[in-house]
Amino acid sequence: MMQEGANPLDTFAHQVSSLLAQQSQAQRANIVSAAKALVASIKNDKLIHTFGTGHSHLLAEEIFYRAGGLANVSLVVNDDLMLHKSVVSATAKERQPGVVDHLLASHPMTSGDCLIVISNSGGNGATLELAKRAQSLGLTVIALTSVNHATSAAARSGTGQRLHQIADVVLDNGGLPGDASVKIDGIPTAVGATSTIIGAFLLQSVIVETVGLLAKEGFTPDLFLSSNLDGGDSHNALLFAKYLRRIPILD
Repeated sequence: MMQEGANPLDTFAHQVSSLLAQQSQAQRANIVSAAKALVASIKNDKLIHTFGTGHSHLLAEEIFYRAGGLANVSLVVNDDLMLHKSVVSATAKERQPGVVDHLLASHPMTSGDCLIVISNSGGNGATLELAKRAQSLGLTVIALTSVNHATSAAARSGTGQRLHQIADVVLDNGGLPGDASVKIDGIPTAVGATSTIIGAFLLQSVIVETVGLLAKEGFTPDLFLSSNLDGGDSHNALLFAKYLRRIPILD
């Protein structure tokens, strides 16, 4: 809860900046571990898959076809698990196991690939099942989640298993249970979610570290250039031609 007389905007800015500083240090070793997994995939001409349901899809898309982003990133997407089509049914479906068969059919994954799975709660059936299936196929699974939420007594009950218990590498956004971080006197519901802000920073940190490690080895990865820069379209066209067969969503 805010201190008496505090401004909500100032409170939120302070909370986000403090959490960002905290997690940039607390997650440093995990960022490096995730980057090393991506390096191995890139050097072996493998793909990096990203997946999230609901608002976590925003973060799955954060490193897909992004200026300065890796070109071998494949977005695992299904309209039925996103919020732009039907919020109520999408929320229900993301909690159900047994919904990933068609995802794997349309987004093939092979041994040596990496899968980045984003789920703030870490307890939705779709994300848990995809993580397990990916590991069984020989992928390294990197989770972006809130361990605070996943281990909170207030978290929605489910199978009891959480994403951070399954993944090979865990990136913890450090967010509060329920995500919203600012409690305002007289308002029963907290506001100001932090998972997307911190999550985007952690994912981009992994990309920066990955490229940095590759550069030290003299390896230049395929990176997209902003299409709003001179030469961007022609630069990216070469990458589309290279990856379109393996990442059909680029079409």
